[in-house]
This record gives sequence, structure tokens and C-alpha cells, in this order.
Amino acid sequence: MKETIMNQEKLAKLQAQVRIGGKGTARRKKKVVHRTATADDKKLQFSLKKLGVNNISGIEEVNMFTNQGTVIHFNNPKVQASLAANTFTITGHAETKQLTEMLPSILNQLGADSLTSLRRLAEALPKQSVDGKAPLATGEDDDDEVPGKNKHEMEEKEVVNLAER
Repeated sequence: MKETIMNQEKLAKLQAQVRIGGKGTARRKKKVVHRTATADDKKLQFSLKKLGVNNISGIEEVNMFTNQGTVIHFNNPKVQASLAANTFTITGHAETKQLTEMLPSILNQLGADSLTSLRRLAEALPKQSVDGKAPLATGEDDDDEVPGKNKHEMEEKEVVNLAER
């Protein structure tokens, strides 16, 4: 007899948990439907298809330069474009890197704004080495200094020389 009383108490407790509203409402919890990333991707691809985007082949990498001095780098991205809708999409694995990490290969892609930020970075490096944050130079580059030349003129020539490579 105790078992039936315990079972009735358990049933009453379970019924109270699953009731959403007041008396007379359905006894079920709301089923939460989780959207997957693939469902979002399918919706996006459907919207892009409506815009009439076309695949652009032959693009090996995409670099997006930010104001903070970082670069969003896509290696072998899938690029789609619709000129009529003024829409471009870039999909693939993105990596956020510092501008200094990608320097030799991206000099020809830098604009005027990026060159000024590059100059600021170049000016900040000697200050950091004096403060002890960065290791000091080994002294191999001491032969590059020419007496009577302005430091900024030399930096501009170095940037131009690196861009020509």
C-alpha cells in the first residue's frame, strides 16, 4: 500500500513540473528547437542564390586590414560576387594576425593608411627595445646608418625597397 502512495506522490510531483500554465492547460514543457550552423548556412546560401551571386575562381588569399593594425587573413577562400547587388562574400577559415607577422608578403597590398600605421610600428620598436620589452638588436645592422641623412627619409626608402621585392 505504501508503494501506491509513493507512486501517486511521485506522479503528482512530476505533473506539477510539466504543467506550463494554470489549471486546465496542457501538461508539457516547451520543446526547444536548436538551430544548427548548417541550417543558417543553407539559409544564407539560399539568400545569396536569390541575389544571383557567381563564384570567382583563382583567388588564393584574402587579406582584410583593420584600424587596429591587425589583418584578417583567409587562405584559399571561396569568393562569390554579384555586381548588380553590390555584394561580395568570402567564406573559409579566417585567421586574425598582426600586421608585423605578415609583413614581407603583404607590402604590395598596403594602402596609404596602412603605410602610416607601419611607420608608427617601426617607430615604436626602438622605444620598446630601450624599455626592455623587446630584445635589443645584435649590432649587425649598424653598417646601414649613413651620416647626414634624416631618419624618416631612410625609413621611407626602406619601405620602398621592401615593396619592390
